[in-house]
Formats: sequence, C-alpha cells, structure tokens
Amino acid sequence: MLQQIQKFFSNDIAIDLGTANTLVYVAGQGIVIREPSVVAVKHLPNGEMKVLAVGTEAKTMLGRTPGSIQAIRPMKDGVIANFDVTSEMIRSFIKKVQKQAGVLKFRPRVIVGVPSGITQVEKRAVKEAAESAGAREVYLVEEPMAAAIGAGLPITEPSGNMIIDIGGGTTEVAVISLAGVVYSNSTRVGGDIMDETIIQYIKKRYNLLIGERTAEQIKITIGSAFPVDENKTMDVKGRDLLTGIPKTLVLSNEEIRESLADVCEQVVLAAKNALEDTPPELAADIVDKGIVLAGGGSLLRGLDILLRERTGLPIIYAEDPLSCVALGVGKMLDNIDLLRTIAVD
Repeated sequence: MLQQIQKFFSNDIAIDLGTANTLVYVAGQGIVIREPSVVAVKHLPNGEMKVLAVGTEAKTMLGRTPGSIQAIRPMKDGVIANFDVTSEMIRSFIKKVQKQAGVLKFRPRVIVGVPSGITQVEKRAVKEAAESAGAREVYLVEEPMAAAIGAGLPITEPSGNMIIDIGGGTTEVAVISLAGVVYSNSTRVGGDIMDETIIQYIKKRYNLLIGERTAEQIKITIGSAFPVDENKTMDVKGRDLLTGIPKTLVLSNEEIRESLADVCEQVVLAAKNALEDTPPELAADIVDKGIVLAGGGSLLRGLDILLRERTGLPIIYAEDPLSCVALGVGKMLDNIDLLRTIAVD
C-alpha cells in the first residue's frame, strides 16, 4: 500500500548524466530539463564551497570567472570526476523537477544512464550521488542499451542491433540482441575531444589561443568529417600567444576537417572492431539493418558518410540523436520488468 502511495505522489525520474549535457525525463511528462553539465561554485574563506549556478547559467561563466568563482564540469569522459559537485548538480536538477510539480512529493525512483565501460567504483559514485540528492531507489542502465531503446530498436527480439552513441566524453559502440549486450566497447573519444583537438590545432598552427566555447562553435558551424560540397569559413577571435593581443582569424572548413581527421578515425576504428567481434548471425542482421547513430557528437557534418564509406554498411540516424539516452531511460520508468533485466549492478 505504501509503495502505491509513493508511486502516486513521487515524480519518478530518469537522468542522462552526460559529460556535456544532463537531460532529465519525468514519468508522464517527457524530457523537462536539458542543460549543460556545468556547476559554478564560490570558494569561501573557511574552505567550504557554495554553489552559485547550475546548468545553462553556469555555462555562460566558463572561462569568464574571477579567482574566487570556478565554473566546473564535474563529469569527465562520461564518468564522475568531482563527486561533491556532481551530487550538487543532481540534487539541483531533482529539486527543479519537484518545484515544477508544485505539490508534496516522496523521494523519487531514479534511473541513470552510465557508460558501458564504467568501473564498480564509478557505479557506486553515481548511485551515492543520486541517493544523496534524494532518490529512494537508484537503477543504472548502460548508455548504449538506453540509446537503443530511445532510438526505437527492437532490442528484445533475437536479432542484431548495432548502435554507436557519440557523447561529449565517450563513444559507445554496442551490439544488442534479446535485451542483452552481445558486444560493447567504450572509447574515450567524443565532442569534448573534438573541441580540444580544434583548440590545439589553432594554437599550434596560428599561435592563437581560443576557449572551449569558441572551439565548440567552430565545430558546429564549419566542422566536418567528410568533404562537403560548399567551402565555408568562419571568423575566430582569440589571443595571440606571441604578442598577447586579441586578434581575429579566418578559418576554413577544410582546415577543421583536417584537424578532426584523427578523432573521426578513432570512431571508425571502434565501429570496425565491433563488426569484427560480432557473431556471424548477428553480423548478417546488421548488414540488413545498418548501424544506428546517436548522441550529440554524431551530428558532426559528414560523419555518417565517412562511416558508410569505410564500413560499406547503411548508416541511419536515430530520430532524435541528442535525446536518445534520456528517452531510453525514460521508457524504463514504465517497464520495471525490463529495467530489472537490463540494469547493471
């Protein structure tokens, strides 16, 4: 009886705890929060830490804070790098959800999407972070499985489904059949590595220092993985390392494609390794169905064409690549039996 009352009064939530963005899905409402995984904190004289802002507001502070304030990205390579700050971030998002509901709520059941290569220590850290943020039960689901569910793949059928989920910190490749992961591999390559690669390329070639947000804007505006028809350029502002004076540079899409070539090659290699290690019967299914792309990093222009050229297989984008994991863990809220089958300990 108590469980039924709790279910009625609690907003069970699913969280895609990403390196770049955190998405929160509420049962019966869908995705209600989509914000950057950034927390701005102020270091007090007594050594304590005070949270000033979380999400979008905190991201605007990246690279623009005075000495006493720090904008922190608590997730690195898809896992928790700063436990205390991650706990505060999850707590803040849970409170935000409950505030939107506007009525008395019990502690919610929480499902969190985690990378497939996560260690036991990291699993415990995620669970403890969610519990300390007010969760009554915490389930962990591997991100490739969640992404496959969110993309609408028939994961419970006896046929091979291959998905590549390129997030901010990791690229997850998985082959799924009968609600189980037959093959999975997590490579520490993603949108953040692309940004860092662009920063280093411009620094080395032009002696110009740019920030993370500028690098991300370059990637979105003129970045590509495969030659595209039109030539694009972009004005980029940064600090000249020789003179120390700010200056503007004109970059072409060809230069950015050249700088991202190694990162894209690692994604191709991850896909090829998965195909080599997939059982023949499931590989035959993948030839027919193709490979599904999900995650924000997969939206790099021409990446689908590059993978198609290098693997010879059909490449299909999920309907909503950015939300796949959140939609997948969200669907688990209404299917507790399947959740218990696929949840990781």
